Amino acid sequence: MKPIKLKSILAAFAVAGILSAGSVSAQEMTFFRIGTGGAGGTYFPIGGLIANAISNPPGSGKTCEQGGSCGVPGLIAIAQSTNASAHNVTAINSGQMEAGLTGAATLYFAYHGESKFEGKAKPKLRIIAKLYPEDMHLVMKKGMKLTGLGDLKGQRVGIAQAGSGTQIAVELILDQYGVNRSNIDEAELNNAQSAERIADGHLDAYFYVAGTPVAAMIQLDNTKGMELYSFSDDEVAMAHEILPYYGQSTIPAGTYAGIDYDVNTIAVNGILVTSIDQDEELIYQITKALWNKTTRKLLDNGHAKGKVIREETALDGIKGLNVPLHPGAARYYKEAGIVMN
Repeated sequence: MKPIKLKSILAAFAVAGILSAGSVSAQEMTFFRIGTGGAGGTYFPIGGLIANAISNPPGSGKTCEQGGSCGVPGLIAIAQSTNASAHNVTAINSGQMEAGLTGAATLYFAYHGESKFEGKAKPKLRIIAKLYPEDMHLVMKKGMKLTGLGDLKGQRVGIAQAGSGTQIAVELILDQYGVNRSNIDEAELNNAQSAERIADGHLDAYFYVAGTPVAAMIQLDNTKGMELYSFSDDEVAMAHEILPYYGQSTIPAGTYAGIDYDVNTIAVNGILVTSIDQDEELIYQITKALWNKTTRKLLDNGHAKGKVIREETALDGIKGLNVPLHPGAARYYKEAGIVMN
């Protein structure tokens, strides 16, 4: 599905307050929907920053050189809250969204039709850029301790939304330690809902994969308090063996005010993807807008993880996924001299 194009004769239009009455006059607008995640996670604010950076609605006034928008002329990008990775890749492949954020593992499984996507491959998926590492958080109620992942048996555990990339990874990992739906009281909830259940005493622990710091966890930490599980080196190695696109990571002490210890965990790259059905010139211009100087300021000032979204690392780890770049993105990186590794 191609972006929605309208010859505008609107007197007023409201998309997050970016257009005002009388500002549009017979100019072509292109709407570009970006699937993100829940409001309490990291995909949603990062997706919003990207949407803001690449948008340049008709009637915006000053050009980029004059200090105005440096987005794609006529483009209105909209960050949509979704159930995250698995939902996004499915929606993009079917044409229900133009782009979205996903974890590298989910992208690999979806494109190649493996794991929970067996028989349901998403061959239209194409990469725009690698964004930032996403850490796996095993959040526990304050004071809770585990000697290993096997201790989750008999506990009330949030395993993320049904079909989400986090849930796919969590179930594969826990299965190695004899933990499954038959011996836990599982809850399929998003990050914000899971944090609320911990705070209310209705969950003992929950998993969530996101770039740090995560808004819902900050709130939980500041109100009821929480613990984060530190994976053993053997657990990290096991996770990497069954999920090659996850590697060792550390959530430093102080990332959350009440967590005064380093947390050993695993992380996967978050990736911005689109569909091969999207116009090459449009994706070229979007990729170009993503990496201009104005966007750099938006990312640096908009979110802690925005600082690590960088042009020079946009193709890091992409080759191993065996998922193609979109031709428009590939053209931009070739011109910029950025090589896939």
